[in-house]
Amino acid sequence: MPLPIRFAAVLLVLALPACTFVKMAPGAQQVKVLSVAPTGCEKRGDVAVSITHRVGFYERDDTRVRDELELLARNEAPGLNANRISPLGPPEDGSQRWAMWRCN
Repeated sequence: MPLPIRFAAVLLVLALPACTFVKMAPGAQQVKVLSVAPTGCEKRGDVAVSITHRVGFYERDDTRVRDELELLARNEAPGLNANRISPLGPPEDGSQRWAMWRCN
């Protein structure tokens, strides 16, 4: 592989993990994230979200992956008329399940 192409490939591999792949959708900003299931709220459903957690041989930063999984779940909540979300378990291989709640 010629040197300029090799250099570009290395730059790409180093730059991709720093990228944020997920953007906040309209309405997601009002969704609150809870660490446990709330009491007195209506369950609106569960969603499974997933994100790229590995780019080639490079494992993405765990905190960044968690943040993006949370953001994906928040993005799903308005479509289910939910205003709270809580994780149903820890992330695993770039995937996580979330419960959607409607609280007054």
